[in-house]
Amino acid sequence: MIDVRGLTKRYGDVLAVDRLTFAVRQGGVAGFLGPNGSGKSTTLRVILGLDAATSGAATVDGRPYGAHPAPQGRRGAGRGRP
Repeated sequence: MIDVRGLTKRYGDVLAVDRLTFAVRQGGVAGFLGPNGSGKSTTLRVILGLDAATSGAATVDGRPYGAHPAPQGRRGAGRGRP
């Protein structure tokens, strides 16, 4: 499950994501739709731990994505080592 609660991300004076909340349950399918600059990539970067949230939280199966053992190989964000 992906759980995003009150996620906000700022880059200086630029507000990229503003208090975003959503959940994707096990086996669910979700899509991010929106115009360029609407925060889609930023949200994914925060979920994956590539950027830190300004406030709020994002977890995968109840904990930050990076806290999972070998997350790339187990969760589908890229090819991990076997």
